[in-house]
Order: sequence, then structure tokens, then C-alpha cells
Amino acid sequence: MKISEEVLKSKGIRYVQKYPYGELSRVTKNHKRHYETPDGRAVPSVTTVLSATKDMTHLNAWKKRVGAQEAQRIATESANIGTVMHRSLEKHVKGEDRKPGSNLIQQKAWTMANVIIDNGLTDVSEVWGSEVSLHYPELYAGTTDLVGVYKGAPAIMDFKQSRRLKKKEWVEDYYLQLVAYSEAHNKLYDTQINSGRIFICTQNNEFQTFDIDNYDHWVGQWYARLEQYYKSIL
Repeated sequence: MKISEEVLKSKGIRYVQKYPYGELSRVTKNHKRHYETPDGRAVPSVTTVLSATKDMTHLNAWKKRVGAQEAQRIATESANIGTVMHRSLEKHVKGEDRKPGSNLIQQKAWTMANVIIDNGLTDVSEVWGSEVSLHYPELYAGTTDLVGVYKGAPAIMDFKQSRRLKKKEWVEDYYLQLVAYSEAHNKLYDTQINSGRIFICTQNNEFQTFDIDNYDHWVGQWYARLEQYYKSIL
């Protein structure tokens, strides 16, 4: 990961290379995303585990209400915006130049990234890694958007886009992502990270943030979902 330390310093962010983060190869297994870990195993991604164990009642009801074609259009557009927004934020935390792009999706995503930068990342004082690959040996793997220090505490951080403001009960899987990455980081690097932050920008440029308020509770929920996943594939 190339990071421009001088550019970050000018933004009040310190880059600290605390841990030897490496990359994991993504592989497809049974049409689902997996990662190949250093021991050669292919383990499911965190999102694969969560998708396979998610209660789909509300999502299926929404698809039925708007129609399959419109649901697919919305999902594709949102995914494209999210991808471009993530790239823009990744460039920011690496100290690279960011440009709004030429098409409407690129410009919208760039503006949304600015909302997260101005309202959330101002409280990030240290960057340890961006787009960090993490795995819990033999169980799961994934990539978190940012690891560093947020409001004085080591934290796992993820960026999200949304079509509208979220209620806390709608983002439970986001909490599970954060604790899954925290548990993997703690296992690999003997850390004790129990803080996580979700930064959300809506497509109307509204900012939201959620933090892990009860780490032990969400860890228990995560391992229950992980157990459910492995039981389902036996």
C-alpha cells in the first residue's frame, strides 16, 4: 500500500506502519466470494457469511413491492456509486489526488466521499492501513476500509453509501462486519481493538455514523452467524 506521508501530514493525519499487512487473493467457491489465506485454505468472506445467514424477509418484500427490474436497477446503481465512493476515500487516506470524474455517478460519489471526509475522517488521527486484508485462521477473511486511530482509540472503520438515512436496527450486519474484522486483527496481530466506526453518506449527501456500543454483544452475534453458516454447508 503506497501512502503519501507528507500529504497525510498536511491533513493532520499521521501514517503509522504498525503491522505487516499483506494482501489476500480473492477466489470464487460455489459462486461465493472466498479468500485464499497464507496456509492455502479458501475461507468465506465476512460478507459471504452474512449474506448466507441474513433474514431476507424485508428485502424480498421490498423487491416484490418495487418489482424485480426496478430492484435490480437500484441495486446496480447503488453498487456502482459505492464502488466509486470507496475508491475516492481510499485515495484520500493514502494522500493521493482525487478528482470528481466526468460522469454523473463519479461526480455524485466524489461529493459523497467529501461528506464523509469532512464529517467523519476529521477525527482520524492515525492511519495504520487502508483496504486492509484480514483473516481469522481457518474460519473467515475480509477487507476493511480503514484501520487506525479514531478519537484517540484504535479502531476498525468502514465506509457505506445509502439511498436514505438508516435506523440502528437496519445496520446490525454492519456492526457484525466491524467485530469480525476486529476479531481477525486481534488474532493476527495480538491487538485488543474493540472500537469500530461506520461512516455513511446517503445519495442526498446526508451524513451518519454508528459506533460499536457493546462489543461483547456483537461478537457473540457474529460467532453465532458464523456457526450458522458452517452448519448450513455441512
